[in-house]
Amino acid sequence: MSLAAITGTASSDPSPSPASTPTVQSAAGRPVMVDCFWHAQVRPTDFILACGDGNSRLTSLRWSQWHQDSAVAEGFNVVNDCRPNCAGGTFHSYPVIVRLNAPQPWKKHPDLSHYTQLSLVYTKGKPDGFGQWLDLPLWN
Repeated sequence: MSLAAITGTASSDPSPSPASTPTVQSAAGRPVMVDCFWHAQVRPTDFILACGDGNSRLTSLRWSQWHQDSAVAEGFNVVNDCRPNCAGGTFHSYPVIVRLNAPQPWKKHPDLSHYTQLSLVYTKGKPDGFGQWLDLPLWN
């Protein structure tokens, strides 16, 4: 799976439950993550990486840090192997450490900052074709 397949701008997955999507007001001055539905999230437990097709997502996130300049969590990257194709592929779960950084003002809400860079470190196994460390831009 290529990096281009991981990044997208829309999703057919249902939106996260209100309990897992804190409101913009709950950010309390700290950066937020912007999800596929253009909602601000603080410490989400799940996060879609491949908005276009849902073939890569973060699950079971446990945040140990959420600061002005960075955030850190452990969880799983669930990735479709797309073999023989993405519709017929199998999802595999890989333990990861997630790091967010490079906060900038959010175009939709300039009074809020959002993390613009996400890094994954695979701690036990990784998807075929991926390095041990993966850096991804987050949408604005």
